[in-house]
Amino acid sequence: MAITTEQRRTGQISAEERELRIQLAAGYRLADRYGMSELIYTHISLRVPGPTPTYLLNPHGLLFNQITASSLVKVDFGGNLVGPSEWPVNRAGVAIHGAILSARPDINCVFHTHVPYTTAVSALECGLLPMSQAALRFQGLTAYHDYGRAATDPAECARLVKDLGDKSIMLLPNHGGITTGKTVCEAFIAS
Repeated sequence: MAITTEQRRTGQISAEERELRIQLAAGYRLADRYGMSELIYTHISLRVPGPTPTYLLNPHGLLFNQITASSLVKVDFGGNLVGPSEWPVNRAGVAIHGAILSARPDINCVFHTHVPYTTAVSALECGLLPMSQAALRFQGLTAYHDYGRAATDPAECARLVKDLGDKSIMLLPNHGGITTGKTVCEAFIAS
């Protein structure tokens, strides 16, 4: 769905949402550039401020390097599409991102990736050790979640949110990771 001049003129999309769409699309392109995409099976979300809680998510079926500001899908916290879209959403992505963004108003952006080095560290019984300056950055900020059920299961989402608690980073053993931030940049840098 391309954002038309008419949508901007009639207020269907605010200048703030337009800017957020641009930032998130750039986040997808950077994630792809740095090897953080896994075809169409990972996702990044960004909260859209407003009277109704919504967020932007990648359309299911597009590679990260194909995502544009106008192709992003807008979803409410109930998992419903807000506005027309040519694309479906990844239901697991909707469940994961909706649960985290709903529970944590201090978070605006969520990256969920299966990056090989993150997945490798997540598979270690010891988890992330404070063995380097880069690892020390995450000391005290990292949560762990034993990913065991389908992400669309409400019980799994509740466990995910509980395990994240007040942390900003989460490792999902043998699965991947979740990083969060107030901005796309903050969540990207933590990835």
